[in-house]
Amino acid sequence: MTFDQTVLFALFAAVFGLLLWGKYRYDIVAFSALMVAVVLGVVPASEAFAGFGHPATLVVALVLVVSAGLVRSGAVFLITRTLVDSSRNLGAHITLMGGIGAVLSAFMNNVAALALLMPVDIQTARKAGRTPGMSLMPLSFATILGGMATLIGTPPNIIIASIREETLGEPFRMFDFAPVGGIAALAGLLFVALIGWRLIPLRQNAAGASEAQLSQYIAELTVPEGSEMIGQRLGEFDKEAEKADVAILGLIRDGKRLYGRAAGQLLRAGDALVLEATPEALDEFRSAASLDFADAARQEKLAAAGDGLELVEVVVPETARIKGRSAQALGLAWRQNTVLMGLARQGRRLTRHIRQEQIEAGDILLLLCPRDRGADVTEWLGCLPLAERGLSVTANDKTWLAIGLFAGAVLAASLGIIYLPIALGLVVVAYVLTKILPLAELYDHIEWPVVVLLGSMIPLGAALDSAGGTALIAESLLTLTNGMPAWAILTVLMVVTMTLSDVLNNTATAIVAAPVGIQMANGLGVSPDPFLMAVAVAASAAFLTPIGHKNNTLVLGPGGYQFGDYWRIGLPLEVLIIAVSIPSILLFWPL
Repeated sequence: MTFDQTVLFALFAAVFGLLLWGKYRYDIVAFSALMVAVVLGVVPASEAFAGFGHPATLVVALVLVVSAGLVRSGAVFLITRTLVDSSRNLGAHITLMGGIGAVLSAFMNNVAALALLMPVDIQTARKAGRTPGMSLMPLSFATILGGMATLIGTPPNIIIASIREETLGEPFRMFDFAPVGGIAALAGLLFVALIGWRLIPLRQNAAGASEAQLSQYIAELTVPEGSEMIGQRLGEFDKEAEKADVAILGLIRDGKRLYGRAAGQLLRAGDALVLEATPEALDEFRSAASLDFADAARQEKLAAAGDGLELVEVVVPETARIKGRSAQALGLAWRQNTVLMGLARQGRRLTRHIRQEQIEAGDILLLLCPRDRGADVTEWLGCLPLAERGLSVTANDKTWLAIGLFAGAVLAASLGIIYLPIALGLVVVAYVLTKILPLAELYDHIEWPVVVLLGSMIPLGAALDSAGGTALIAESLLTLTNGMPAWAILTVLMVVTMTLSDVLNNTATAIVAAPVGIQMANGLGVSPDPFLMAVAVAASAAFLTPIGHKNNTLVLGPGGYQFGDYWRIGLPLEVLIIAVSIPSILLFWPL
């Protein structure tokens, strides 16, 4: 080996050793390795930060922003209400979400499929009271598996089809990958749904722990003019409220609260529903039922807020201006353009309109105010802010706009009309311009440690390739398989390709491994198609690390995973993929 190859192999071994140890965070380890490589001269200084502008890094960042936009627009609530039931047990939920993700990934880019379903999975986990880490990794693996079944499902399939056209004169067609890729995907999905998720280390992240301890607010939402709820009985909405984890306590009409007979009342415009819920559940129910925050006049004034609205939680001290007074008496609405959305008071029942209720010391208030005005309103009230929890207000009037923009970008990218990172970038710009996603929040949703990890590892992988490290692996592979039977050669090829894919980008792996497979076939005097199929499946089957596939990287932060968590479920899954793929290849693509 040359000096550069020796240094790079040693660096990769050190990186993976430190990441598996888990003492230092993955982004610091990767960035440190990149800096060492530059100092030792194996990565050119001019290429040191090329990974931060690489399409894979940009796609990961853009997908997280697009996912936030889909949540803010109510698109995620629409999907969860239609397809997902948080009362299902975890295995059934993973089976359903994995099946949906696999089917979507077969006909659209698997990164885009995960972008659509990841926030749905996180919302469902929140409602079910469990950490998202128990289901996000299985969802990521399912979307990777589904992409194996068609030409457009994953980039390695497209690359291998083009390499076949260059060498044999004809590319693989749309569903040529289905017999082998489909069987591998089905076997993988069954494993993930029945066994795999049980192998994930159970960790309760900080967000999940705090959410479980939150008190419920008593809140009011108003039936607007033209609402579909008008003329229906209040009791008919108990099921919809239950799906959103909201309890309907009563009804206020003409300033009077109706108690026992409220469930049988026919709803009218202007009625206020009295609810008990967390802020997130309250926003979900408001979006689902198309309710207003307040009466028509206040709602119109709120809608005119420039950069959107935000929810703020504050606690009332003894010295607060609002203590002993109601929000209405204080003029909170007309003085500060702020609505008292909810009130949490331990062990006390509220008997009047929330805005007419006299506020006491120790009360927790949920305030709806114009964006970036929360601190000013809190100071004016003389209250103390609670810890920031990233509460947001769903722009449910823009749900279909958000879905349409995202679907159009995915379709254009799938048909090759526009490059996927550009398509996602245009979606982000459109979300900001249409105020689906406030400009102030644009960078809050990006997992920066994940971006640093990818940006640091990509130049190291490129350096290994340019230094001849991957060619050295290919030569060793040809020597190792000399004289072996066909099934054993295919197995070795898949193992090496999977290993490379766990370290390098799967696209780069396909480019390196496909010519090696063709050389092996030519040396044996057999058809190259089974070898190309072996490379296609193995290049996509990157389950051991979070850097082998963009989908694994995407769930690293939101799932609260450590680098070493992936191999626990990924190693048996890769063994299973090899075990079912070899017989399938020999059956459907004979030598």
